[in-house]
Amino acid sequence: MTMGRRLTAGLVALGVMASPALAADPEVLYRGATLIDVTAGKALPDMAILTRGEVIETVAPANELTPPPGARVVDVGGLYATPGLVNSHEHLATPPNRPFAEAMMRRDLYGGVTTVRDMADDLRALADLARASRVGEIPGPDIYYAALMAGPEFFDDPRTHAVTQGAVAGQTPWMQAVTEATDMPLAIARAQGTGATAIKIYADLPGDLVARITAEAHRQGMLVWAHAAVFPASPAEVLDAGVDSVSHVCMLAYQASDAMPRAYHNRAAVEEARFQAGDNPVVQRLFDEIRGRGAILDATLWVYDEMATEHAAHPDGPAPYCSAALAERLANQAWRSGDLIVTGTDGFSSQADPWPALDDELVLLQDKAGMKPADVLRAATLTGAMVVGRQKEIGTIEPGKLADLVFVRQDPLKDMRAFHSVVLTVKRGKEFWRREFRPVTAQEMTGEE
Repeated sequence: MTMGRRLTAGLVALGVMASPALAADPEVLYRGATLIDVTAGKALPDMAILTRGEVIETVAPANELTPPPGARVVDVGGLYATPGLVNSHEHLATPPNRPFAEAMMRRDLYGGVTTVRDMADDLRALADLARASRVGEIPGPDIYYAALMAGPEFFDDPRTHAVTQGAVAGQTPWMQAVTEATDMPLAIARAQGTGATAIKIYADLPGDLVARITAEAHRQGMLVWAHAAVFPASPAEVLDAGVDSVSHVCMLAYQASDAMPRAYHNRAAVEEARFQAGDNPVVQRLFDEIRGRGAILDATLWVYDEMATEHAAHPDGPAPYCSAALAERLANQAWRSGDLIVTGTDGFSSQADPWPALDDELVLLQDKAGMKPADVLRAATLTGAMVVGRQKEIGTIEPGKLADLVFVRQDPLKDMRAFHSVVLTVKRGKEFWRREFRPVTAQEMTGEE
């Protein structure tokens, strides 16, 4: 018997090669919910969503959709159905800490977050987290992540050493120092070999190098996610380079400074006095550029709010480079300018909080940045799908897309606090009932279990 025949016989004996009937994907009909059309910002009452395995098969009014033979019917009457939420800015492995990361992922998923954009970490650990979540070994969102590039000076940062233990910061495929002498096609290819979706351009690079990285990454089919200011590259230079998204709305304010800081570390605070009279025309030109280029703004109001809270508790420490109030005003200006905005936190809520930090970001964008609930929800779903390049797969509830769904008791088109009423999250067709959520423990926060 040949090796191939012996292997096939062994698989059959173990029951691995199931018959076509046993391998058929199950159908589930979620019937009776009010479906939120995030594209139009409208509520469609008494709808039905038929899923087959990981994919949405049919969406129709409940009275027009008869359950197929053998389908399981789930009564979701009285609930609101939205697409799965996207947190567009997390760091799950800086430094690697498996118990902590799994706890954050679990809380995200049971809170309605089905997709995460991870903005550079130790990709050795992160790739395994992404794989484990994707195949269902652990409860968590799908993860799309970036490999980082920066100038050599940045790699004195202790965080870069924490995520490259056993190697040299700046010399790994996921943390690369870039200079004019860098073989850019090879550098991008090395980054792509990590499984990264994108290059994150972080710090200490001039505008011409930001443009070279971006052009080569796009040539090789990768997205480019950048800090809004890269120092010395200005926000205008970052946008001119053609990046796909920019993070941290307050970094745009540096464009209005008398002089652009030359380096990421120890930079001066933004000159907030330049924003007291209303919309700053210099920054307005950036918002117009973002809209015109179809780029996406990752505002991260949550992290500015956290910095303000931390400084209030420890006023003798260094002041934040930007106030939460200015970040909120700039996010409002971006929204009024028609920019595409996503919902990223750049951090995690406390151990005692039963809900993910994304919930706070949604409320901040609504209450402090003045966005309409429908626009915040679109930012957290369809635009979140766009920023990771997966809008054909996720972001709306429609046939052919992944069965990533959230069912809540309250109407999200009235208030983003509706996501504190999650009843059920469906990720790739698998159900995660909120009643089964296991809260984050203090031991998990410290990595002890």
